[in-house]
Amino acid sequence: MTRRIEVPAAKVPAPGQRSLFEAQGLSLALFNVAGQLYAIDDGCPHQGASLCGGRLEGRVIQCCAHGLRFDLATGYLLNSTALKVGNYPLEVVDGQTFVVIASEPCPQ
Repeated sequence: MTRRIEVPAAKVPAPGQRSLFEAQGLSLALFNVAGQLYAIDDGCPHQGASLCGGRLEGRVIQCCAHGLRFDLATGYLLNSTALKVGNYPLEVVDGQTFVVIASEPCPQ
């Protein structure tokens, strides 16, 4: 079963912006890269540092703590599948944005 978490309009980032969104026990970093929305877990899988405040280059976010770089679209560490941050699709329905959480992990 899939659940959808409604994102308040004030938390939906404008193009080139980002926001931190907390709901239902999740802390998510939301990014708008050239009009495309991305949602990832805010904690770096290496040691838990916040990713929301990291350096953003295109759709790549760099962790402030140790410099690890993740692709927002896949969640994977750049040039590797050894480490992955949780990432979630977003849906826009009638102007309202939702983070889509699958009940089972997506196959890799």
